[in-house]
Amino acid sequence: MTDSEHIVPAFDRITFEPGKMGGRACIRGLRITAATVVSLVAEGASAPEVLADYPELEAEDIRQALWYAGWLARDEVLLA
Repeated sequence: MTDSEHIVPAFDRITFEPGKMGGRACIRGLRITAATVVSLVAEGASAPEVLADYPELEAEDIRQALWYAGWLARDEVLLA
């Protein structure tokens, strides 16, 4: 594993505020969690459908929520 694999990506649209949504990852300080966005897409909603249901969101918010979820779920293989 290289040093670059340990770098945390810059998620500029993912915010954490202790007093908002229980401190969970939200989109740009809105009361919309990244998990909500990811769940909608996982359930089959298209980006235009998510944006229609949540007009405060932007297409980049959806992309970054998915990127964040992928980053959290990345596999780490430890070789002996």
